[in-house]
Amino acid sequence: MPSRLSALETDVVLRDGATLHLRPARETDRAALDTLGRRLAAEGWPDDPSAIAPAGPAFVLIGESGGAIGAVASYTPTAAAPDRAAVAFAMEKALEGRGIGTAMLEMLARIAWDRGIRTFDADVRRDDTALMRMFVGSGFEIEQRTDAATCHVTLSLEHTQGYADRAAERSEAAATASVKAFLEPRSVAVVGASPTRGKIGAEVLQNLLADGYTGRLFAVHPSAREIGGVPAVPRVTDVPGDLDLVVIAVPARHVLAVVEDCIAKRVKALLVITAGFGETGPAGRALEADLVTRIRRAGMRMVGPNCMGLINTDPAVRLNATFAPVSPPAGGVAMSTQSGALGLAILDYARELNIGLSTFVSIGNKADVSTNDLLQYWAQDARTTVILIYVESFGNPRKFSQIARRVARRKPIVAVKAGRSASGARAATSHTGALAARDDIVDALFRQAGVIRTDTLEELFDVAMVLAQQPVPRGRRVAVLTNAGGPGILAADACEGLGLMLPALGDASVAALRALLPAEASVANPIDMIASATAAQYEQALGTVLRDERVDSVLVIFIPPLVTKTEDVAKAVQRAVAAHPGKPVLGIFMSARGAGSLIAPIPCFRFPESAVAALARAAAYGEWLATPEPEAPAPASGGDRNAARAIVQQALERGGGWLRPAETAALIAAMGLPAAESEVVSTEDEAVRAADRLGYPVVLKAIGPRLVHKTDVGGVALGLEDAPAVQAAWRDLSTRLSDLMSGALVQAMVSGGVEMLVGVVEDATFGPVIACATGGTQAELLADSQIRLHPVDAREAAGMIDGLRGAALLRGFRGAPAVDEAALQDALLRLSTLVDWCPEIQEFEINPLIVLTRGVRAVDVRVRVERVGPPAGTRRVRY
Repeated sequence: MPSRLSALETDVVLRDGATLHLRPARETDRAALDTLGRRLAAEGWPDDPSAIAPAGPAFVLIGESGGAIGAVASYTPTAAAPDRAAVAFAMEKALEGRGIGTAMLEMLARIAWDRGIRTFDADVRRDDTALMRMFVGSGFEIEQRTDAATCHVTLSLEHTQGYADRAAERSEAAATASVKAFLEPRSVAVVGASPTRGKIGAEVLQNLLADGYTGRLFAVHPSAREIGGVPAVPRVTDVPGDLDLVVIAVPARHVLAVVEDCIAKRVKALLVITAGFGETGPAGRALEADLVTRIRRAGMRMVGPNCMGLINTDPAVRLNATFAPVSPPAGGVAMSTQSGALGLAILDYARELNIGLSTFVSIGNKADVSTNDLLQYWAQDARTTVILIYVESFGNPRKFSQIARRVARRKPIVAVKAGRSASGARAATSHTGALAARDDIVDALFRQAGVIRTDTLEELFDVAMVLAQQPVPRGRRVAVLTNAGGPGILAADACEGLGLMLPALGDASVAALRALLPAEASVANPIDMIASATAAQYEQALGTVLRDERVDSVLVIFIPPLVTKTEDVAKAVQRAVAAHPGKPVLGIFMSARGAGSLIAPIPCFRFPESAVAALARAAAYGEWLATPEPEAPAPASGGDRNAARAIVQQALERGGGWLRPAETAALIAAMGLPAAESEVVSTEDEAVRAADRLGYPVVLKAIGPRLVHKTDVGGVALGLEDAPAVQAAWRDLSTRLSDLMSGALVQAMVSGGVEMLVGVVEDATFGPVIACATGGTQAELLADSQIRLHPVDAREAAGMIDGLRGAALLRGFRGAPAVDEAALQDALLRLSTLVDWCPEIQEFEINPLIVLTRGVRAVDVRVRVERVGPPAGTRRVRY
């Protein structure tokens, strides 16, 4: 199962929405494991209790629930076959049926894969149906052999599509179950509720009452017995019956005490509105870490801290657990925001635009529940049709990418990402690192995942209006219908600028429009019906255009003249759209008060440019939906994983850093990429002999531990035609670079072709970022690059090349021969495969990679490696 090195300690979300802590066993666990063994024996476990934690070379994984060890999983390598291991599980009966075994199997498999194990073997008693169901349902490919008492199971740990699909299903089910406790609670308690209006707790309680929350509601107050008609108790533990959601709105110094009461009460979900945690500095971060640890160890989930609450407009729930002064109308748009203050403005704007929300969640510091959880809940929520997210930072962008790719196939995701500036970008030592600016990586992440990125919040809601109320465009062909020429031209200009096309209408459409409209009207596209156009003409003309097979969507522009009423045109447009469904129609009513309420549910804009911008985003999403789902990248043929691993391991053993020239040459060979022939030399005479062997002309490149960009210091001599030229170049380089140069590389000249750059850089947040660019010494100056997050498949590799301005050079520019674009695509796929093989690669760059009429040649290669360890702290995954 190809993966990056996994964290060895984590919290997992189970199928019932609760959490479980997984970690490696420690020496200090012996007594607790013996106790567990005795409990299992008392429950009828037939094996030797000491077998739950095998000694020797075994790896033992512990599952803790409520701070106590309740489950153990282990693998023991097979002495005769180093890539195989025997796997075993033990669990208390009270924990069965929650997905714990599958969660432990998945983590154990990741750890084993990272240590070279490729197959698990298990002996399962024939009466142990639960364990057998776990193996069969895991998604791993299995083989079974059965005898009288035992079923022998073999699991391949390869990450197949079947496994990925089952893991995604488990993740979505677990996230949905955990979020339901927040958005569909049967009982809610507000801690910090007060009879004094204006306080946050008082406003949350008031909103719950005002919106008519349908479940059991309680206030927690030290002395009151009721607040606003809601029963009040002194502590959470005093609330009668089960309790799903607790809203905490007390000072930060009291939050941990409230959490301990919630743990004792076995509350499922906490909404911590209180600020004063991670956003305040080191002391606040420590307090937040303590808060998260307590919550996860207890198996609970938390939204916040430092948030404004959440809303579910479902009539069956009617939950408004915010302190916002406004409630949004009900509808199909779900939204998540990291900013609480911004959330207040968002709710107000949604009401102003009459955009109905299904649910709204302010996640604040997102210390536990994140956008990833919410996306998976909304994917299954029948009331949600469009998902909006405001993002300031990514906790686990790789997980976000995996989830968003799945969800966006079912429902559009529209996002605003704050922080576009380059001020926070890290310094880079390679061209690839310089090309992969942070905001470009976000663009690549969203593009690959099918997320619609907007530049502003206003545009976010514009796109939401279009997608919530109209079908997704099937293409980029737009018809413009107007009663004024100027706005029609503005719309046409905006369309062309954003990649939308205004096609000529079909002959039948042109004939129908000529028969309908006055002679002065223009029936070209844009269609100018002139100012005298009536509501009836709008209705008939729009119907004609919607029937035209050359049109994918329509912009209807109306400027109120003296003779035609806005209300009549709005109704006419509504009738035409109802009679010809299937294509999106956007209204542009350029009047002082607009026509949003008159033309609903057709989205209405005041100006052409904003309508076109929203339509262009929707059309791009439609194109993404129409493309096939990415294939799992297959390792390129002709590569040698073991050789690549050995080269990287050799570099790591001396402390990592930049690979030596001989090592980079060997790594390129292990990838299966052809390279320009070269030899490393240390003297002038060796350089001449190497040039004689390689054949003239040659290139001489200075090498040394501190020589990364040779051209920057004049460390490259090109086109050396004979031995005297090599001698002269050697003397020049060794004189000028005496303190940097430890030797040289003699390389055969590669003539012709197109210089390109391919590379990968490890980003601390986003992981490996793969780049393809117009190459050579001017790569950064030209800034003609495309990046994608690892891994890339053949379609994404082709898209990277196609997105370059320099693609024209590959396809024959001004009479030059076309070169082997397929070979460049293959090089990108081989690079993606290499990153799977060697996750220790921090920077890898071939610049230039010369693309010839047949094949490619790697000319200059730089590779930096570092040991990769588990991330600090713990992480969350879903099962």
